[in-house]
Amino acid sequence: MEVMYNDYLISDDKLKISVDAVIEFLSKSYWANSRPNDRTKKAIENSYCIGVFHKDEQVGFARVITDWATFFYLCDVFVQEEHRGMGIGKKLIEAIMNVAELEGLMGLLGTRDAHGLYEKYGFIRDGDRFMRRPPQWIPQP
Repeated sequence: MEVMYNDYLISDDKLKISVDAVIEFLSKSYWANSRPNDRTKKAIENSYCIGVFHKDEQVGFARVITDWATFFYLCDVFVQEEHRGMGIGKKLIEAIMNVAELEGLMGLLGTRDAHGLYEKYGFIRDGDRFMRRPPQWIPQP
């Protein structure tokens, strides 16, 4: 999957992902600041990952953990601060929600401060921190 948005490329090509850039951002995040670097590397290896790139620099990221049949967990979503406010986060989530293999799957995520963003994509608050997207089953012919 590759989506262009203004001067930004959103891509699921893992070869483009800068593991060092992801680790650097997550080491300062509220949700992963105590996660060991080797765990983040392993998580990236074993997940569906999407990067956001501006002039070959990685400026955003998201990771999806899934069985590709019934469930996905969206996590480690970020856009670097200097690239926020331009709709990049929305376009990143939109691109992920348009991945055909995720259609009809139950979605889950945790957030402390971005509920409004995820509600636009079918997620419903489930307590203060978690959100879920009910499965949207498509009838089989």
